[in-house]
Amino acid sequence: MPSAPRAFWGEVWGTFLLVLLTVGSAANAVLQPRLFPGAYGYDALALGSGLAVLVGVLVSRPLSGAHLNPAVTLALAALRLFPWSRVPLYLLAQFLGGFLGALGAYLAYGEGLWAQGMPNVFSTGPGFLRTPPEATYGWAGPAVAEFLGTMALMGVILAAREERLLPLWLALTVAAVGYGLGGPGGFALNPARDLSPRLLAALLGAEGALNAYALVPALLPVAGALGAAFLYRLTTPAPPPRE
Repeated sequence: MPSAPRAFWGEVWGTFLLVLLTVGSAANAVLQPRLFPGAYGYDALALGSGLAVLVGVLVSRPLSGAHLNPAVTLALAALRLFPWSRVPLYLLAQFLGGFLGALGAYLAYGEGLWAQGMPNVFSTGPGFLRTPPEATYGWAGPAVAEFLGTMALMGVILAAREERLLPLWLALTVAAVGYGLGGPGGFALNPARDLSPRLLAALLGAEGALNAYALVPALLPVAGALGAAFLYRLTTPAPPPRE
């Protein structure tokens, strides 16, 4: 078990990079700052988010075990694979890293964001429907997508958490979830990835940052991770508690 300061800064650093590159991918897709219009699209979001996870996990895994996600931390603690005494430390580090990562993306793209009226590239929201015009998904579809997507992510973590190639598997899993389940709600899969950037977006006055939909990416990833933990426990003997 790493020391508390080492684990704390490992989670801050890893979540910072994860959110920095994820929000940066969204800003690239919206602002298209270098290439011709339409050159960036959904691939930038799905692959960019997956690669952001790869970077965050690689740099923080030796320091903290690379949870980088409150849903993951809570699910591991529920399975007694992680001590409950460390949970507040990890959650604080993850939300702090998420806010700093969003701030870093804003510092890089702020000029373009202000020029476009500060679109909300920081947090997730319901996707658009083709008809009627301007309509969006309700909460049900995004909630199901968040639950099942995080269940898939947590399943990979539990199945391969000791493997050296786990960062690559997680990157591919996040990209796959983005392609397969990202349409209804934007596949946050991580409360720290959504709530901390959402706070910055609210401070900047971005449209749609402060709304009740924030409950979906805050709660459903936790439920999905716990669901994966429940299925894992059905087939795996419980380990002794970790102190």
